Amino acid sequence: QVQLVESGGGLVQPGGSLRLSCAASGSIFSINTMGWYRPAPGKQRELVATITFAGRTNYGDSVKGRFTISRDNAKNTVYLQMNSLKPEDTAVYYCNADGVVLASDLLRRNAYWGQGTQVTVSS
Repeated sequence: QVQLVESGGGLVQPGGSLRLSCAASGSIFSINTMGWYRPAPGKQRELVATITFAGRTNYGDSVKGRFTISRDNAKNTVYLQMNSLKPEDTAVYYCNADGVVLASDLLRRNAYWGQGTQVTVSS
C-alpha cells in the first residue's frame, strides 16, 4: 500500500557531505512523522533524526550540529543533509514514516520502513 524509496547514499571521504532522500508513495492521506534511523551496537536501530508534519525536529546526540532533516509535505518526501561526516557514520540508513493515514482508512495509523541506503565514510 505504501512504499518508501530511499536514495542518495554512497561513498564519501571523512569531512564530506551527502544528502539522503526518502519518498513515500501510495494512497496516503497524511504522514505525522518521518525520519531516519541506523543500526547501532546493542540496539536494533538508533535515532538519527525525525521531523513532524509541523516541522518539529529531533536529532540523535551523535549527529546534532552536523545533520539537518527537512521535508516536503506536498511530496511526502523527507531529506537528510549530512555534513562533516565521520567514519563512525558508516551504516545503512533506514527511512521511517510513522502515523501514516491512508485515504482508504482515516481512522488507522500505520508505520512503514524503507529498504535502507548504504552510507560509507572512508578515505
